[in-house]
Amino acid sequence: MRLLDRYVLRQVFWPFALGLLVFTFLLVLPELNRYGEDYVSKGVPLVVVAQLIVALLPYSLALTIPMSLLLGLLVAFGRLSADREFVALQACGISLARLFRPVGLLSFVCCATTAYVYMVLIPVGNQTFREITFNVVAASAEGEVKPRVFFDQFPDIVLYARAVPPAGGWDGVFLADSRPADGAAIYLARRGRVIVDREKKTVDLLLEDGARHSGNGTEYSVQRFDRQLVALNPGAMFPGQAPPPGDREMTVPQLRARVAEYEAAGRSARIQRFEIQKRFSIPAACLVFGLLGLVFGATNRRDTRLGSFVLGLGVIFAYYVLLWFGQSLVDGYLAPPWWGAWMPNIVLGGVGLLLFLRRDRLGDRPLRVPFPRKLRTRLGARTWVLGHTWLPFGILDRYVALIYLRVLGLSVTALAGVFYVSTFLDLADEVFKGNGTWRMLGAFFVYATPQFFYYIIPLSVLLATLVSIAVLTKSSELVVMKACGISLYRVALPMLLGAVAAGSLLFGMEQTVLGPANRRADAMRDVVRGAPPEMLDVLNRRWVVGRDGTIYHYEYFDPRSRRFIGISVYEFDAQMHRVARRTFADHVSLLDDDRWQLEQGWTREFDPQGEPAGFAPFARTERTLEPPSLFSSEPPDPRFMNFTQLREYTERLGRSGFDVVRQRVALWRKLSFPFVTVVMTLIAVPFAVTVGRSGAMTGIGVGIAIAVVYWTAILFFAAMGSGGLITPALAAWAPNLLFGAGAVYLLFTVRT
Repeated sequence: MRLLDRYVLRQVFWPFALGLLVFTFLLVLPELNRYGEDYVSKGVPLVVVAQLIVALLPYSLALTIPMSLLLGLLVAFGRLSADREFVALQACGISLARLFRPVGLLSFVCCATTAYVYMVLIPVGNQTFREITFNVVAASAEGEVKPRVFFDQFPDIVLYARAVPPAGGWDGVFLADSRPADGAAIYLARRGRVIVDREKKTVDLLLEDGARHSGNGTEYSVQRFDRQLVALNPGAMFPGQAPPPGDREMTVPQLRARVAEYEAAGRSARIQRFEIQKRFSIPAACLVFGLLGLVFGATNRRDTRLGSFVLGLGVIFAYYVLLWFGQSLVDGYLAPPWWGAWMPNIVLGGVGLLLFLRRDRLGDRPLRVPFPRKLRTRLGARTWVLGHTWLPFGILDRYVALIYLRVLGLSVTALAGVFYVSTFLDLADEVFKGNGTWRMLGAFFVYATPQFFYYIIPLSVLLATLVSIAVLTKSSELVVMKACGISLYRVALPMLLGAVAAGSLLFGMEQTVLGPANRRADAMRDVVRGAPPEMLDVLNRRWVVGRDGTIYHYEYFDPRSRRFIGISVYEFDAQMHRVARRTFADHVSLLDDDRWQLEQGWTREFDPQGEPAGFAPFARTERTLEPPSLFSSEPPDPRFMNFTQLREYTERLGRSGFDVVRQRVALWRKLSFPFVTVVMTLIAVPFAVTVGRSGAMTGIGVGIAIAVVYWTAILFFAAMGSGGLITPALAAWAPNLLFGAGAVYLLFTVRT
C-alpha cells in the first residue's frame, strides 16, 4: 500500500469506528432499557444480562457496519475537502478512480465482515437471545406480575397482586380462575408465587393462607386453605423446550433445507429464498455505500459537508426502503426473490456509478443540497438581531452557539435516522406478513418519535459540547480567547444554556406528550406484530381496581351512556386478607357523580372470619361506587404517566398502605433525568479541553464512553432502588451526583 492509501484509510478509520460505536449503542439502548433494569431488579445475574446484550450485538452490527462505513467516508473526505487537501490531490493528478483503491479495499473488508455477521453470528445471536429470555422468564415468571396491575398472561386466569416484595413472590393476591373445566372461582390469599418444574414440565401457582370462593348468589361456598396449588397449562404458558428457530435464526444451509422441505410439500418458499439472497445482498451494500460515500464526500467546496452528510443519511434510508419494497414485490409474486433482494444494490449502485463518472470528469461541480436563499437570509438576520438586543448575546456567544447548534443538529439528525431505520427494519416484516398495514406503521413512527428524541437529546447535547470545544481547541481559537482574558467558563456559557434548554425540553416532553405517545406506540406495536394491545382500550379492560382497593369486573362498559352490563364488585378488608362484601348486577347506570343504580342482582356479606353471613337479592338498588372517570380512563402505569400524575398516584397508594418503592423510584427518575443534559455538558467541557488537540473524533469517542458508563449507572442504581437496597431518591439521583461531582472536580482542575 502506498502512502496515499494508508493516509486515506487512517482518515476513514476513526470516524468509521466511532460511528460504529454510536450507532450500535443506540440500537442496543432500547433493549438495554427494556431488559436491563427489570432483570437486575429480579435478581438475574449480571453475567446473564451481559450475555443478553452480547446476543443483540450481531443484528445491530449487520445494520451499523454499512452505515458506519458511509459515515466514515463522508466525515473523512469532508475534512479533506474542508482543509483543501482534496484540491491538492486533484492538482497532483490524483483522480477519484485512484482514491477508490483504498475506499474499495475498506468496503470489501466491511462487506466480508457483514457477510460473516449475517450468515453466522446473527442466527446464533438471535437464537441465543430467545433462549436466554425464555430461561429468564421461565425461572422468574412471578416477576412478570407488576404490583396493582392486572396480569392476564396466564391462560384463562387474571391475577392481581397488592405488592411484589424484593425477595420474590406476591403479597395480597387476588386470582380469578375462569377455566370451564374447573368451574369459575375466585381465590384470595396473603401470599403467592409461581413454581416451575422443568423436569416434570409443570407450571403451578402456589397460594398460601387464603380462601377459594365459588358459586353464584344462591349457592355459594368458601373453602379456606393454608397452601393451594393452581395448575396452569405449561404448553400455553411456556413451551416444553426452547422456541424453535425462525427464518432469521437459521443459517443459509438450514434455510436451503427449509426451502427444499416447503417445495417438497407443495408450499411456497419465496420468502425463504428472499432471506437467502438478502444474506448476500446486504453485505454487498458496503461496496455500494463505499462508492456513494466517495462521491458525496469528496469535493473541493467547503460548504457542502452538511449537504453530503444529509445525502448520506438519505442514501441509507433509501436503501432499506428499496429493500423492503423488493420484499413486498416478492411477497406479492410480482418479482423473483433474487431481484427483490438485489434491487437496492442495482439501483443505488447504478446511480453511484453515474455520479462517480460525472464527478471524475467535473471535479468542480459538487453535489449540493439546495437551501432557499430567503430562509438562509432570514435565519442570518435573526441571528444578527439576537446579538444586538438587550439579551446577553455578543459576537463570541453567537459564534460558539452556531458551532454548537450545527453539531447538535447533525447529531440529532444522524441519531434519529438510526432509530427510524432500525425500527423500520424491525417492523416492516410484520407488515409484509399481513399483521399490520403501512398506515399503522406510520402511526407507530408518529407516536414513537417523542421517545426516540427522549433518548437522542441527552447524547446529542453531550456530543455537541465535546465536538464544539474540541474544534475550538484544535484550531487554537480557544487559546486566543483565553489570551484575550475570556475564561473557559465564559466560552462554555452558550453550551450550558443550550443544555438547560434541552433539559427543560425533556421535562416538558415528560409532562405533556411522552406518556400518552408511549402508550399509543406500545399499543400500535402490539397490533402491527399481530398481538392484541395490552388492555389499553377502556372498552376491553374489564378489570379495574378502585381507590380504596375494591376490584370491579364487568362484561361491558359504555363510557358515553355510562352504563355497565354484568358487573361484579369485590370489597375487602383493609389489608386485603378477606372478602368483606361481593355484589353482582346485570345492569348498572349512573345517577349522579358516584351514585349508581344497580338492577337485577344480589349482594353477599361475609363475617370477620371470611364466611358467608348474609345474602340479599334485589331488583333495583342504589350504591356508591367509583366515579365513571375511573372506568373511562386508562390503567395507571408509571411509564405512561407524567410527573404530576405519578406523584398523585404514588401518594394515594402510599396512604392506602401499599408498597410504593418502585413508583417512588420512577417518580424521582422523572425529575432527575432532565438534569442529565446539564451534567453531561459540565463533564464534557473539561474532557473536551483535555482531548481537544486530538480532534473532534476523539471527542466523540470520549462522549460515547461517558454515555455508556452513565446509562449503565442509571440502570444499575434504578434496579437497586427497585429492589429496596437504597432509597428511591438516591437511586434516581446517584448517577447525576457521581458524574456531577466528577464534573466539578475537572472544572476546578482544568486550565481555564
